[in-house]
Amino acid sequence: MGLFDKMKEPVFLKEATSTREHLEKLEELAPKVDPSMKKQIEKEIKLLSIGLFGEDNIAFELKNSGMPMYIMRDMYIEANGLSAQIDYIIVTRKINFVVECKNLIGDIDIDREGNFIRKYNLFGKPIKEGIYSPVTQNERHLEVIRQKQMERKGNILEKAIFNKFFDTTFQSLVVLANPKSVLNVRYANKDIKKQVIRADQLNRYIKDKLAKSKEAPHNDKNLEQEAKAILSMHQKKEFDYSKYVMAAAKTPAEKPERKVESTPATKEVAKPNEVSKGKGKAVTKTFNKDSRTEIEEKLKAFRLQKSREEKIKPYYVFNNKQMEDLISKNPKDKKALLKVDGFGPKKVEKYGKEILGILITNG
Repeated sequence: MGLFDKMKEPVFLKEATSTREHLEKLEELAPKVDPSMKKQIEKEIKLLSIGLFGEDNIAFELKNSGMPMYIMRDMYIEANGLSAQIDYIIVTRKINFVVECKNLIGDIDIDREGNFIRKYNLFGKPIKEGIYSPVTQNERHLEVIRQKQMERKGNILEKAIFNKFFDTTFQSLVVLANPKSVLNVRYANKDIKKQVIRADQLNRYIKDKLAKSKEAPHNDKNLEQEAKAILSMHQKKEFDYSKYVMAAAKTPAEKPERKVESTPATKEVAKPNEVSKGKGKAVTKTFNKDSRTEIEEKLKAFRLQKSREEKIKPYYVFNNKQMEDLISKNPKDKKALLKVDGFGPKKVEKYGKEILGILITNG
């Protein structure tokens, strides 16, 4: 480290994560799809939330490290047809750490063959299962970085020098972010054992590695140049939501209206006083396609607004199936609203006035 180096604290060159944006989009789509797709989305939301929580724990540790380093979170890199979604790249004066974060429920054992085994209890029953090795996963990330950097080298000599020192410059690190997890590496081989740590060991691990390294340290200028060169490898990843959007389009609330025959048990009368000529019987008032679409949009907007105000899932206000029944029955007062699927006294008292206002205005 140079005598006049001033950098003393960690700096996040990239702290934003696409995971948060992806999570918000899925939460928006969840109430719009059919039940089977909704379960799939909710499972993905849960996994993303767990992963995000783990990454946030690592960010907290790094921000409080007190070490001069540049940090990049959620890096997406492509090279030669390969891609890598990397949780963190930490650029220090001597070593660049490529971090794979795992926020797993349960304890982790690593055996002699390098297998990762997760152990936890489910309803009092002990569960033991193998998981894909995060060490292997991170090795692939390193290979993508290697190939991307090699693409940028001007000639064969530069590529040869870079390749020779790559393994000392870039090092793999797997961090278990769940503070309740017990990590058992008793039988793991030395090479794997030194790559896997808990989040609360992260800063001490980096300090020890830097203290033992014999590499010449970067000064402030070179450290910044190195970090920005790595940051420039990042590409924005576009998530494909087409399968969710298609599923949303196929939900009952989105389908063209079917003709509904009135039965004594469910008189779907939009305007109770409207009578067919010459017969003296009430008739069902149906919406045309345009007015139905307008009502759906207004009901969805109302549902989203309430979910945000109350910090609940939108489908807790009413789901798509209930919305279809709401539009079909088109109630004009709270008594009629009670006959709509999913609307009990409490929900009618809470949301009834505004929902009826939407229906009456557009009826």
